[in-house]
Order: sequence, then structure tokens, then C-alpha cells
Amino acid sequence: MTAEAPPTPALSYGRLIPVTVHFDDLDALGLLHNARYPVMVERAWTELWNEKGVRFEGDWAAAGDACNAVKELRVSYEAPVTRPGTYAVHLWLERLGTTGLTYGFRFCSVDGALTYAHGTRVLVRLDAATLRPAPWSEGFRAAGRELLRSAD
Repeated sequence: MTAEAPPTPALSYGRLIPVTVHFDDLDALGLLHNARYPVMVERAWTELWNEKGVRFEGDWAAAGDACNAVKELRVSYEAPVTRPGTYAVHLWLERLGTTGLTYGFRFCSVDGALTYAHGTRVLVRLDAATLRPAPWSEGFRAAGRELLRSAD
């Protein structure tokens, strides 16, 4: 008999990406270290964008939309993560501009029901040669529109 993966809950926007908290992600009090939340979120975004063909493979000039930098990061912690295991990161886009975007995230239980932390991050697409803002490609924008949260 094989175990089946639990069903992914229906979300009205964005994507839920599983992540793993390891024992060494916990601090001296046995809580997920505050600096690990953004790392987990980054790993979830990397997985999601890799699925859509956006990835960095060692060449910034060829990286295209993967050549970007963080302008701002905000995180609010709601409940402590007290043990290793499987959790999830709920990801979505709040805003998709010409050269920048704002994404939202929730670090949550694997079913998405319990939120441990949430926040936003602002990214700016860069030209690899000048490190100045550059427009997102149309392919990236199309993939991003699928992740936009409605303003309801």
C-alpha cells in the first residue's frame, strides 16, 4: 500500500508550496529562527519560478527576469513554529509593475489553515550590465498575472 499525498487546498489566489523545517532551523528556544522565514519563502518562490522557466543558472547576463534585487522586506510573526516538519508557503503577487513587483506571502500549516508569519517583499528587475531597473519580459508578466491577488 502506498501513501497518497494530502490534497492541496483550494485557494482563491496564489499558490501553496510545501517547505520543510529541519531541526537545525530552530533556535536555542526550539522555535523556527526569525531569519529562516525569509529563507523558506525564497526557496518556495524559487521553486515556483523554476516551474515557470525563470531561473538563474550562473550567468547574470542570460538570467533575464531572474536578475532582480530586493528593495523591501516586511515580515510579521503571528504564531511560533515549534517543531521540524512539513509546512507550506502561500505565495501571490500584490502588484506587478513595469520594473518592479510586490509579492505577498504566508508561512503556514501544510493545509494553509494556520498562519505562522506573513509579509510582503518588493523586487526590482535589473539590467545585468548596468544594474539599473529594467522591464520584466512579457513571458514573466503573463506568468505573474496568474498569481495576482484580486483587489476584492
